[in-house]
Amino acid sequence: MSSALPDTPPSVSPPRPPLRVLLAAPRGFCAGVDRAIQIVELALSKFGAPVYVRHEIVHNRFVVDSLKAKGAVFVEEIDEIPDTAQPVIFSAHGVAKSVPQAARLRNLFVLDATCPLVFKVHNEAARHHLEGHQIVMIGHTGHPEVVGTMGQLPAGAIELIETEAEASAFTPRDPAKLAYVTQTTLSVDDTSAIVAVLKSRFPAISGPAKEDICYATTNRQTSVKAIADQVEALLVVGAPNSSNSQRLVEVAEREGCRKAYLVQRAADIPWQQLGTITTLGVTAGASAPEQLVNEVIDAFRTRYAVTVEVVATAQENIAFNVPRELRDTPAAAQ
Repeated sequence: MSSALPDTPPSVSPPRPPLRVLLAAPRGFCAGVDRAIQIVELALSKFGAPVYVRHEIVHNRFVVDSLKAKGAVFVEEIDEIPDTAQPVIFSAHGVAKSVPQAARLRNLFVLDATCPLVFKVHNEAARHHLEGHQIVMIGHTGHPEVVGTMGQLPAGAIELIETEAEASAFTPRDPAKLAYVTQTTLSVDDTSAIVAVLKSRFPAISGPAKEDICYATTNRQTSVKAIADQVEALLVVGAPNSSNSQRLVEVAEREGCRKAYLVQRAADIPWQQLGTITTLGVTAGASAPEQLVNEVIDAFRTRYAVTVEVVATAQENIAFNVPRELRDTPAAAQ
């Protein structure tokens, strides 16, 4: 009589539920962010470590930690940097005039990674000031780009406005001599509403010939609008201190997506809040690398049978030159 046990059927994993992922395009790195990171990497390649960077080169912890591992040293103020002949790099967000002045007094070797589109706003503010205008800056208190732009001019030359209510309450010194500039990473819709209030109250107000909100911010918000009402949830890959990433969450919510979340990496995915979903939108702020987008999608592949559809609303082919001091570095020619 055989004592052999009957064969145990192999365990079968239950099928993963389907998930349709709408991947917004454009997303992720913009030309200014790409240039800023390239400046740090080229400086490390040409001059060796350490390379000092004032403030996060871009607002993304993964990027900053990657550059730290290669020899970049991040500081918040110039006086934290020892006397050195090594490069000192200003972040993509721009700096107040006092910062390069302090660097020159110490004979520091400066490489400026300020985004050219932020420089455009600096130049507009300076031009309006020379023309005798009081300037209104639409932006967020404390953001480094706002601090840098307002720091181009003497104290009191620029008034910061964050909301329509503040625009309604603002009293200029002379309504006939008034101009405005904006932070480059704002909500397009919110900014348009604030500008509309200012123009209705002060018809003579001068503004930029071309809007200050950068092409990448506008394009990423447009791409979110294209998918927000088609998905049950939307994830924005980006950092909490990234203004343009935060605005993407707000845009998604405004366009009807009830579950919109900012995540830095796959580990931050709010699985419980997402619940059971069959459609998901994914995008990334302008300082978030594509590697992190792929990481997030791969995390969903472990739980779902994922199909990815790219929804493109624009094509971007803009690139900005690095400083001339780095152009003879081999990697700069790639």
